[in-house]
Amino acid sequence: MTTATFTAVQSALSDLMRVHTPHATLLASLGDEVLRVRADAPSEYAGQDLVPPDDWFERGEMTWLTREGNLLGLLWQEDGPAPDVAVQVLTMLLAAARADGVNRETEVLITQLPVATAWLTGDLVFRRVSRPFLELFALAEPDVTGLNVQDVLRDRPGLIQALMQASAGRSVRLADEQVTRSGQTLWMRGEARPYFGASSAGVMLTLQDVTGEYERASRVSALLDTDTPAALLSESGAVLQASQGFLSLLPAGAPVVTGAPLWSWACFADVPSDPVRDLVRLAATGGAARADVELNGGGTLNLRVRRTSEPGLLVAEGEAADRDGRAPLGVMSQVLALSEDATILVDHAGRAQLVSERAATLLGVDAARLVGLAVTRVMTELGVKIFTPEGEPISLPDWKEIPLPLRREVLLALPDGTVRQMELRVTGVGGEAGGARGSLLLTLRDLTALRRAQAKIRHDARHDALTGLLNRTGVREALTRAADGGAAVCLDLDGFSELNAALGRTACDRLLIQVAARLNDLSSEARGLSARLADDSFVVFLPGLNAAAALARAEAILENPLRVGQRDVQLTAALGASERTGGGEDILANSEVAMQHAKRQGRAQRSIFQPALREEVARAFELEEALRGALDRDQFTLLYQPAVSLHSGRSTGAEALLRWNHPTLGLLSPARFLDLASRSELITNISEWVVKEAVQGRQTVRSALPDRYGNWTVGVNLSLEELRRSAGLRRLLPLLSAEGAPDIEVSAGSLIDHSQETLGLLEQLRSLGARLSVDDFGDGASSLAALTRFPLSKVKLHPTLTARLPGDEKSLTLVQGTIDLAHNLGLKVVAVGVETADQLEMLRDLGCDAAQGYAITPPLSGEALIDWLRDH
Repeated sequence: MTTATFTAVQSALSDLMRVHTPHATLLASLGDEVLRVRADAPSEYAGQDLVPPDDWFERGEMTWLTREGNLLGLLWQEDGPAPDVAVQVLTMLLAAARADGVNRETEVLITQLPVATAWLTGDLVFRRVSRPFLELFALAEPDVTGLNVQDVLRDRPGLIQALMQASAGRSVRLADEQVTRSGQTLWMRGEARPYFGASSAGVMLTLQDVTGEYERASRVSALLDTDTPAALLSESGAVLQASQGFLSLLPAGAPVVTGAPLWSWACFADVPSDPVRDLVRLAATGGAARADVELNGGGTLNLRVRRTSEPGLLVAEGEAADRDGRAPLGVMSQVLALSEDATILVDHAGRAQLVSERAATLLGVDAARLVGLAVTRVMTELGVKIFTPEGEPISLPDWKEIPLPLRREVLLALPDGTVRQMELRVTGVGGEAGGARGSLLLTLRDLTALRRAQAKIRHDARHDALTGLLNRTGVREALTRAADGGAAVCLDLDGFSELNAALGRTACDRLLIQVAARLNDLSSEARGLSARLADDSFVVFLPGLNAAAALARAEAILENPLRVGQRDVQLTAALGASERTGGGEDILANSEVAMQHAKRQGRAQRSIFQPALREEVARAFELEEALRGALDRDQFTLLYQPAVSLHSGRSTGAEALLRWNHPTLGLLSPARFLDLASRSELITNISEWVVKEAVQGRQTVRSALPDRYGNWTVGVNLSLEELRRSAGLRRLLPLLSAEGAPDIEVSAGSLIDHSQETLGLLEQLRSLGARLSVDDFGDGASSLAALTRFPLSKVKLHPTLTARLPGDEKSLTLVQGTIDLAHNLGLKVVAVGVETADQLEMLRDLGCDAAQGYAITPPLSGEALIDWLRDH
């Protein structure tokens, strides 16, 4: 994305947010950068990772902007979810920006958005215009594109003048203007500013439909029927309505410019008035601003500017005198002023006698202007409506017939579209306190925050905090309620703990959010459910599909890599599917059983639930649970199988073989339990124990038989994958450095990876004194290139090669060739699994260096090994 296009996208994002969601914050992914965008502030660089701030999870509403499974941005708003139209247009623009430079210019795509926009050259010739622009001025594209602004807008000299100023390098805010379109009168607010496009400098004109602001202002215009200086303003400071008191401040003959900023009105000294501009800007950010402002004709006006309850409306008012010169009602007014609730004192006819500031703020009008007015009429004019908690409308009461005392919870729908949950109480007030007999005290206690907090607690109890998906509790409840048939797919990401160690928690959280976004897209499309069950475990329920079809749909979401910073990450997962046969808990549990079965088969495996899998998974779970306590209960042991030189007949070392003395299953070989251990931290603990025991066993032989076996060696099998983990080699280094490393055997399959990481790992082990052997060579996945690339000392033949000797000619040729190749590379050869004397004799004739197997001795305990060595 070019710099000019990048700037254009930023500008367009700000414009769209100003129109559709002015109080929201956007984190947008543009190219390799993430920007923080607001409508009322310059864009800020927010790093390279699309990670929401912590406080976004604690309050407000966050919406994902996604397209085709890709997370394009995060939109957050403190006072509720952003409007759907904002989500749609922002998603459209961000999706268009991702395609920039491929087949269409972003500048062209921006003009397709639903905002009246015109792009002009520096000479004010129209380059491109959006469809809403054409509709606004009842034009066709040939009537605009390529023509000078003087020809197209000849009847709008003010607009032409503003565009000329923008072409000279100055941003210009246009006064609000009425435009008639299809017989309908609209109010438009515009801005013209310099723009540097993809190929040249120019001018960008943006027009916003602000008719809604004027309509809202007209609803409260009756409240401006006063001699007090008062005006309704937009957030940008444009005057929408002004009271007669404000108009009287204008000098004789000065025009009334509706839509112009308040600070440009001729009633103020030193126009434009900077103090008035500052008051408006402060109020627009949520504060209440008051200052003495100098007037054109002399004197000052104590001017106050504040927000109203109407969205985007401010009210500016001068110091008002007491209504009709009446004094406040003494103690009652003080009590209302101190009350935490919104309170109104009405007489028997329903006219307001006293109004607390909280009540006035709630309704969005000045308290003094409500006194003496019928409360019911004012609320009707303001558009305030009342509903039951269930949403049924309630008619505004007849104050003469209202039953006392009254206490109930209601929903108060305000003109700005917000709904507040309130507790309404109505009590009678005596004549002395109220100033009139039969007065009523209306009290509105705002329960919205409490109800929202309760709703948030309920939401958080059923949703995952990081991804926003349902959690285990939430999806279980939803599946129980759902009556549709279908299939659930549970997926567990492969190797996610290693990714956490390599990329860091923040980057991996970013990956989880992207996976969640893709699952959310999939479930939304199918009208299903998706949830995060644990750290890297998810489930998706797809109605109307069988297990195989649901498995295929879920598998497809990981086909494309995910993006983290500057790199693409290709994830795989174990997937388990189950069809609905009973309640929601059954399908969830069954899909997890299938997923666990797939996980035990290796990476990127798939499984569909069958009843037999449950017993298999249960047995594996029991074995894993027992494995966790095996070290503490001293259930592991090492056996030693000596290797004998076929030239001298002497034994110089042995291979340490791990065994587990299971209390009920007996002696178990590593094939029964190492896969279980490798999926958790247990493999690191077991490897550490094996190395310690092997080093101790080596020292025991050297100490018992120092003359004959002072250089006795012990070899252990270690997994390169385990050593690559952050905790693997790091925990073994102190032991290997202090005691001297044993000989280390690695599988031939693990050396298929010829990476620099593998080479560095083996070099580090050799520097600690370990002699390295490649085990199980010659069967399955073996690499001849590994014999030259890695620092090996010997090759151990796979038992299947020696098992077919001496009668199988092909095996004989293969063993002979392997021995010759190894010797030419300076490597020793050890035959494993030698069972007969004939095999020993044949291997000796072929030049094999050493052998181990039952033809020599079965595996021995440490004590038996020393006795065997004494005899041999």
